[in-house]
Amino acid sequence: MTDPVLIERDGAVAVITLNRPEGRNALNVALKTALVAAVREVGADESVRAVVLAANGPAFCVGQDLAEHATQLASGGGAAAAISTVRDHYSPLVRGLMTMPKPVIAAVDGAGVGAGLGLALAADLRVFGAGAKLGTAFTGIGLTFDTGLSYTLPRAIGDARARELILLPRMFGPQEAIAWGITGEIAEDPGARAREIAGLLAQGPTTAYGESKRLLVDVEALEAALEAEAVSQERSGSTQDHRDAVEAFLARRPPMFTGR
Repeated sequence: MTDPVLIERDGAVAVITLNRPEGRNALNVALKTALVAAVREVGADESVRAVVLAANGPAFCVGQDLAEHATQLASGGGAAAAISTVRDHYSPLVRGLMTMPKPVIAAVDGAGVGAGLGLALAADLRVFGAGAKLGTAFTGIGLTFDTGLSYTLPRAIGDARARELILLPRMFGPQEAIAWGITGEIAEDPGARAREIAGLLAQGPTTAYGESKRLLVDVEALEAALEAEAVSQERSGSTQDHRDAVEAFLARRPPMFTGR
């Protein structure tokens, strides 16, 4: 089997690569588990002074693997088992990326949707491909924020725009993202440019970078947001609307919401 996550070390730079290109890096349990382990590994490795988060294939990450999610919803554990991934995987990922004492640069090409957008915003810097397609997508399947987006998105683009993007979950491009305040740059080869930036940062004052990140992240607020996301997803994930919307997505038909 192909490893779902690859770790490459180039001097003081570590590159974490999502490696499920055939599934557009949709986050199934194997990928999420490996990604949590990879983030913890490079975060604790003192020889690593900068990190790149990248992906193989045509998409950065299209979020939760809904086919696997539907199977979990239908299992004996039901919604509780399916939504436990927020506490088990998504929150630890965001916590690890945002609090590791070294810079993280996300190379985002293709789709970065739902949790994929959350991972990109959990990084310190972003490099986008010109054709990147971004979006929240959660309410389209009867869910709400996870992967720290309730914390990162309003801080990046403001409360009003964040409300628009969760209530009207349209896709947007990198030009819009940058104009709104999701800082980053657009490059022909996002992965190569992200490695270049990481190489420069790896030569910088690592302790100062780490302390700067610590000061910029309100850890208590982040933890409160992650816990609130988990509780809200448990409520949303228990609805009939969510179950029906996942089935509709997999059947490629529009969802019908009833508010239940």
